[in-house]
Amino acid sequence: MTVMTSARSLVLGAALLAVLVPAAAQSESGPEEGAEIADLRLLALGDSLVAGYGLEPSEGFTAQLETALRDVGWPVTVLDGGVSGDTTAGGRSRLDWVLADEPDAVFVALGANDGLRGLDPAETRRNLDAILARLVADEGLPTVFAGMYAPPNLGRDYEQAFNDLFSDLASVYDVAFFPFFLEDVAMVGALNQDDGIHPNAEGVAVIVDNVLPHVVQILEAAQEQQAEGGEG
Repeated sequence: MTVMTSARSLVLGAALLAVLVPAAAQSESGPEEGAEIADLRLLALGDSLVAGYGLEPSEGFTAQLETALRDVGWPVTVLDGGVSGDTTAGGRSRLDWVLADEPDAVFVALGANDGLRGLDPAETRRNLDAILARLVADEGLPTVFAGMYAPPNLGRDYEQAFNDLFSDLASVYDVAFFPFFLEDVAMVGALNQDDGIHPNAEGVAVIVDNVLPHVVQILEAAQEQQAEGGEG
């Protein structure tokens, strides 16, 4: 993974410490022309960044992602599996509950609160490893895995260990990987709420544009699985 420059780390870290602890080159195309598929269900598993903290329901990540996907021809329902304040341990503990909705694909964006709380990167890795093992190895669900950067106040060693674990796990499980969920949004005042870290509606729109090709990639895989299941 490309590590942030020191200047970028310091600025981003300062903003991250202020909040967040609450109470690929794929085309953005739709399904193949003439393809007949049932509605797909995409689970977004994450924290306040997924839950739409501070936003109207229609402005949050899951709502905007669903609209964007439908606009390019994917009949997808995006399931909101975001819980504000959640750590990777919290996400791991909720897997049985969120998978009861029987998603066809999953978008995972967890880890920001682990970094804010200075949790051991080894523990964060273990939790995310368990999550990906369940989703990919056990359930066979096409998955997008979004990374996060650590605040720099805990030192260079911590930052390196934390930042690298996301790309490492993405390689292990061969999932679609988006290195930094807040890419192009972090520290851009016009794209964030007053707290300086949670995206506003415009910021969420940028995130959705960034991740859309990766999401389309896993929906294509889910479509193939669906077709194979029908043939069987």
